[in-house]
Amino acid sequence: MATGTGTKDDPWQLTTPPGSSAYQMWRDETTSPASIQCQVGGTRLAYDARAIDELHAWLRDQGDWVTLGGADEQKPAPEGTVEAWGRSEANPRGGWYGLKKGLRGRFGVYMPPLLEALGLAELTHDAKNNRMRAI
Repeated sequence: MATGTGTKDDPWQLTTPPGSSAYQMWRDETTSPASIQCQVGGTRLAYDARAIDELHAWLRDQGDWVTLGGADEQKPAPEGTVEAWGRSEANPRGGWYGLKKGLRGRFGVYMPPLLEALGLAELTHDAKNNRMRAI
C-alpha cells in the first residue's frame, strides 16, 4: 500500500506492479493542465492529472482485467493495453497523457499503482504481464 498524501512535500510512495522499483508521485496544480509528477530515480515524468478519473472510467467500461503493456514512448504499445489507451487518439485527451515529449510513455507502468493506492483499481503483482481492473 502506498504512503503519502500526494503533495510535493508528502508524495505518494509507490512501487511498480512487480514490486521491483520504487518511485514517487504527486499532484501539481500549478501546471496547466494540472499534472501528476512522477519521480523515478533521477528522471521526472509528468502525466495529465485528468488521467486518474478518465483511466478509471475506461477501465469500468472494459468490465474486466486489462493488460498494462507499459512501453517507452519510442516503442509501440501492445493493442488493447492500458499503455495503448494512454496514447490513443480515441481517449478523452485525443492522444498522449504524458506531458514531456521523449518521456511520455510508461503510462501503463506508473499510473496503475496510483489508481490502486487511491482505491480505484486493483492490480496483479506478478513478475510480468500485469493487469488491472476498476473497483
